[in-house]
Amino acid sequence: MITKDNYIWTEANGFIGKFVDIDKKSNLFVSATNVYHLINHPETPGAIVNFGLVNRIPHINRFFLAVHEKLEADGLFLGCFETFTARQVRKFGTGSGLILKQRGIADFVFHRIFPKLPAFKNLYFAFTKGQNRVLSKAEVLGRLVYCGFEIVECTEINNINYFVVRKSSMPRQDENPSYGPLFKMSRVGKHGKIFKVYKFRTMHPYSEYLQDYVLSLSGYSQTGKPANDFRLAPWGKLLRKYWIDEIPQLINLLKGDMKLVGIRPVSLSYTKDIPAELQLLRLSQKPGCIPPYVALNMGSDRESVLEAERLYLLDKKAHPYFTDTKYFFQALYNIIFRKRRSS
Repeated sequence: MITKDNYIWTEANGFIGKFVDIDKKSNLFVSATNVYHLINHPETPGAIVNFGLVNRIPHINRFFLAVHEKLEADGLFLGCFETFTARQVRKFGTGSGLILKQRGIADFVFHRIFPKLPAFKNLYFAFTKGQNRVLSKAEVLGRLVYCGFEIVECTEINNINYFVVRKSSMPRQDENPSYGPLFKMSRVGKHGKIFKVYKFRTMHPYSEYLQDYVLSLSGYSQTGKPANDFRLAPWGKLLRKYWIDEIPQLINLLKGDMKLVGIRPVSLSYTKDIPAELQLLRLSQKPGCIPPYVALNMGSDRESVLEAERLYLLDKKAHPYFTDTKYFFQALYNIIFRKRRSS
């Protein structure tokens, strides 16, 4: 069990023992970066502990799926990873000099952006072999959930994140989880039809698999969105504030999934928390790009947003032909002259 990576785990004193019996021979302790370290183990362990950083694993999903297959039912998987912020501190310190900032930006562009752009992805992996990748907390945990694990605990100790997950379900069958700058979210449409909404990325990759986990930690904020949402990328707030992230919804307009003005397209889990009477009204209409709370200049907290949608839907029911036009020009006025911004 003594490996070159043990120094990382010595900082997390007692973390392993809290969840895993170290003396149990059937448990598997490795410092692995590829699936062959797991395949060659003859047992079906109740727990697998990997001392190596996830950042060093070239094919992360492939490795997580191998762990999932190797573990017994309800088995535990323990691992660790370094986030982008911790990497910046380790490599460049906490200084504010121009050279340090330039090096940090260059490191971010090469190790974080290049792997996500189709034009540079193959070149990046050919050069780096996929090792020492820059990762976010949301991406690592999202990948684990995608691969069939349930998050038990995730804690940060001395700039390293340690996770414990449980084998809880079959891996997801999505062929293309969100990864690039343009992504699709599953949302509830008219008559309950599930469709994909196009948006520019404001969250880290694989964030869509963490919705229930984030809500279990802090619930909803006053804006009706998950509180303390670590999935939001640093540039995400700016894109959201000026509606830039929603420009790709024009694709949904052309496909006929959405209309210009209407209720917000929300997730299935969010829909279940909406009062039953309002749910029925919502299901009678297509979602829209411009939400009613902007047109009515109401608050962006959850209660205000739902009340604005209720007023719009009743207005739409009474005046089906002119309501959307009225709400469109009201929203346009509020955005231009009242400087209304997205929540």
